[in-house]
Amino acid sequence: MLLRQVQATLQTMQQDYKALSAVVETINGRVNILSGIKEIQAAAIQNRDHNQLPEPALPSAQASSEEIVTTLENRSSPNILGSPKEVSITNAISRSNPTSRIILTTYPGQSGIDPLKMHWGHADPMQRGPVVVSRNHSTIRRRNAIGAHGGSYSIYHALAVASKDLDVDHKPDFTNTEPAVNIGPFPQWADAHKIVSMDPLGHLAPWLFRDMIADENLDIRPTIAITKAHMKLPELQHSVQTGRLVPDGKICLNETGELAVTKFAVEPVWYLPGVAERFGIDEGALRRSLFENTGGSFPELITRGDIKLFLPPIGGLTVYCFGDPAKMSDENVRLALRVHDECNGSDVFGSDICTCRPYLIYGVEEAVKEAQNGGSGVVIYFRKEGRALGEVTKYLVYNARKRGTDRASEYFKRTENIAGVKDMRFQALMPDILHWLGIKKIDRMLSMSNMKHDAIVEQGIPIHERVPIPDELIPEDSRVEIDAKIHAGYFTTGKVMNMLELSEVQGRPWDDVDVRHMKVHGFERPSQSTDLLASIERSWRVITALEALQTGGEHGYVGPTK
Repeated sequence: MLLRQVQATLQTMQQDYKALSAVVETINGRVNILSGIKEIQAAAIQNRDHNQLPEPALPSAQASSEEIVTTLENRSSPNILGSPKEVSITNAISRSNPTSRIILTTYPGQSGIDPLKMHWGHADPMQRGPVVVSRNHSTIRRRNAIGAHGGSYSIYHALAVASKDLDVDHKPDFTNTEPAVNIGPFPQWADAHKIVSMDPLGHLAPWLFRDMIADENLDIRPTIAITKAHMKLPELQHSVQTGRLVPDGKICLNETGELAVTKFAVEPVWYLPGVAERFGIDEGALRRSLFENTGGSFPELITRGDIKLFLPPIGGLTVYCFGDPAKMSDENVRLALRVHDECNGSDVFGSDICTCRPYLIYGVEEAVKEAQNGGSGVVIYFRKEGRALGEVTKYLVYNARKRGTDRASEYFKRTENIAGVKDMRFQALMPDILHWLGIKKIDRMLSMSNMKHDAIVEQGIPIHERVPIPDELIPEDSRVEIDAKIHAGYFTTGKVMNMLELSEVQGRPWDDVDVRHMKVHGFERPSQSTDLLASIERSWRVITALEALQTGGEHGYVGPTK
């Protein structure tokens, strides 16, 4: 009887503790928001006291919609959008019949159009203004951004609305969604040249502009979210077992290699004049290319030169911070960084044709070690699958490689033959997240990429040490990739091969996978043990036979298939 009472008391205490913990976390969230807003306001006052200009000027920032449209007309493009008289926004904000008229585009100064002011780079958030892109009936006329929230997932949002699973006028309830930790503000947030591809205030938007939301019934949403979590990777358990990682109960939590991590999810927000400047191109040329090469999906890129923000339909990024997030911006402690571009086949499913997952795991391990030594460890994961060419293109390249000689000397040629370029990741925008995190120097850069290195250094962030992937972590079939990249300029502490040596680095043939008994048009594939010359001869005979059949020949080769 007494034991049951003790158990009941303990259960009650446990429930009370959980409830109390939830209340404490809620309070912490409110404190983080209040602290973040207070610090941003204090920074704005300090900047105002130093007489900083309210809006940093960029050379291409003043392009008007008339200038952009004129540029297109001068390039012999037909006026496919029509004139302002042909496009009306009447009924655009009608709730009773929102589909009575399709709005193809809008124009500056058009009746009913009143975008919120946006002074990108202003230190005072109230002077800078919020990012407003929602087409909610109460917000559509105040939009100061083109595109939609959610990046590539905005298409699923459209499907949910079309299938009536989602109310088109739904507004999120952001109760208890405040950032799990506070960050910034940093001087970089108020520099229109340093951050051009994300909103520095994106993690605070609904709370920072809550009065505007309440007074004008606007739909203002965050583009950054910050949370805390645990991470489990099977390789890290092995790292603990071999002594490379030592559990400390704070960062590496236990013998399984479980990690404590702070995560930052970021959706892209492009300041078009700044993006154009970063690439060294004209803003009008950028707008035209974005419009034409997305199938004309965003006509306001052409007609609304007054709107400088674009939320593109692409993937964003995630920051994984190990240790105290405040140390990322502390120049007095060491920082280890891995910038990683998505590779679903390797990162998730363990394909060994590239070094992506091994290098990612190595980056996580080294970041954890740096944090345990009193510094900061950061891994940044960008959604740029297949060098931003996509997974379909990647697999086509794999096919071309494996059906050919798959030599390191021809590695990039295969990609160029199909995609027209070697790489479309364009690292010029990548350093923005480093500026947002307040990072001013990198002690250990866990990357061999010359493109990433150059982009970071060009943005004024020095890199003190570059760390290549250890040879023992390189899968056998990925030597083609890594040796070709080293020859093309990737950093290495080892040897850089010449073209003759590269031609001798060959990937694993398909026959070394499980296709040894596959038959094509009645002919069995030669096994791995077959002599190379015999394989070539048999392939040639198959081709000859097929050609004979196609031309109506009566004596096509029909030899043995053993």
